[in-house]
Amino acid sequence: MRKTYLAAVLAATTLAVPAFAQDVPADQTTSTEATAPDGTRAFGIEPYFGIMGGWEQFDSEPNRAGIPQVNRNNELNGSLVQGVAGVNVPLGPVFVGAEGNVAKGVSGDIDWEYGAAGRFGLRAGDSGLIYGKVGYQWVNFAKRVPGNRDYNDVTYGAGFEVGPKDIGLGGITGNSGFRLRGEVSTFGDFHSFRPMLGVITHF
Repeated sequence: MRKTYLAAVLAATTLAVPAFAQDVPADQTTSTEATAPDGTRAFGIEPYFGIMGGWEQFDSEPNRAGIPQVNRNNELNGSLVQGVAGVNVPLGPVFVGAEGNVAKGVSGDIDWEYGAAGRFGLRAGDSGLIYGKVGYQWVNFAKRVPGNRDYNDVTYGAGFEVGPKDIGLGGITGNSGFRLRGEVSTFGDFHSFRPMLGVITHF
């Protein structure tokens, strides 16, 4: 009885496999490359560049970088326009990467900033990223800083990126790689507050 039952199961399975194969789309039967939720490769190298704008305000506490203390009611600050370029290395649901930046002060006390940082985080939604970053940043002040105007220290930050599908633009830009980025970072041991917002394009 058991042999008869196993033979029936085997026969049914043999007949079902070809029928199932006919129902599976051709691209699913031939493609073996893993992909992320947004259709991009799950593993590889993803270069990018972008432009951002924002603001940075430094506190008036003693700091390791040696930035002179100023009036608490009028801290060193200024608006910025920043260019970024880097590379992500997607690793399935997570990613790591490295990034460089150059920022120009538009108004206020900051003349130039530049630096580099490593990034790490999660791939979220259809094409989004949630990340943390740590690196090194140089700041050149334009005004109100007597003597040396160049200072440097470590930088920390966190941010997010959302792609077309995540912000309801699916079908307009497709997988072109444009993403909106929001980020907050700090200079040294939390001696500045630096919110930034911009557009990043991945290719």
